[in-house]
Amino acid sequence: MTDAYALLSRMAFGHTTAQIVYAAVRLGVPDLLAEGSMPVGELADATGADPDTLRRLLRALVALRVLDEPEPGRLALTPVGRPLCAGHPRSMRAAVLLLGDPATWRAWGALTYGVRTGETTFDHVHGLPLFDYLGRHPELSEIFNDAMREGTAVVAAEVPKVCDVSGARRVVDVGGGAGALLAAVVAAAPEARGILFDTAEGGAGAPEALRLAGVDGRCAVMAGDFFASVPEGDLMLLKGILHDWDDERCVTLLRNCRASIAPGGRLLVLEPILPEAAAVMSDIAMLVYTGGRERSREEYRELLAAGGFVLTGVTAPLAGSGIRVLLAEPAPMSEPGPTTTPTAGGAGRPPARW
Repeated sequence: MTDAYALLSRMAFGHTTAQIVYAAVRLGVPDLLAEGSMPVGELADATGADPDTLRRLLRALVALRVLDEPEPGRLALTPVGRPLCAGHPRSMRAAVLLLGDPATWRAWGALTYGVRTGETTFDHVHGLPLFDYLGRHPELSEIFNDAMREGTAVVAAEVPKVCDVSGARRVVDVGGGAGALLAAVVAAAPEARGILFDTAEGGAGAPEALRLAGVDGRCAVMAGDFFASVPEGDLMLLKGILHDWDDERCVTLLRNCRASIAPGGRLLVLEPILPEAAAVMSDIAMLVYTGGRERSREEYRELLAAGGFVLTGVTAPLAGSGIRVLLAEPAPMSEPGPTTTPTAGGAGRPPARW
């Protein structure tokens, strides 16, 4: 009973821990300590915080092992706290800012409503779907894009190691965000050119990221609606996209990919897979944020078939994450999946010209 009580206590009070860490990142404490320890007074001046209340927050961070106090009144980052810095190779800074933001926080607070009604809680709380809300709130949209980039950066370098992409000629990253995955794949395919296809907000950070990766000369960024059309390519990437949507919209997207993929092309879908723990927790997040869902391997097989693809393989989890690559090939056109009426309007743009 003691062990059970301790476990339940950690669960029940988890929101307090999350907000303590969020407050520290929002104030900039980890980045201020990235180069070395500082006294509380200097941290208060640098963050503009009240010295007494900041001291109390820092004490809690020491208890959580995020910070250390090598001498009284002087704080330093621990190895646990270093991923909260912007420059860390596996930074979680943007993810913490996204999860702790008041808009996100309120949506999670309505989880019971979502379970009772089946409705997406973010839509219920804010009166707008998540991606429409981000379009109207540029600061949160930037945080969201940074958080997606952080998560993608962890697994992107692994994709060319588990999937031979060297022969690709035209790579299309559908909903590619900041471009970390496209950059890794194009870098591993010397003859390939890439297209990052996303909304204007979603792909806003991609040009700079592609430039820093040294592949901007072989890549183009295109804005459009993937429920309307998808640029042509022989290798298509979908990371963290299908889990955002219900089956009907996923089939629409997949059939658009099928219509644009070259003969003999391949589709790589990066998602967690139920019933693994990472997918179970992400499945609840999809209920809160988008109304989508995580799926089992068999559910993905059926979804891909309905969209005109054949599932040919599934990799092991990438880089210690819960993300796997589902490898798919286009089914013969004589064996289409069930037709679906598109549910989202908008006009895509024609393929980029080289």
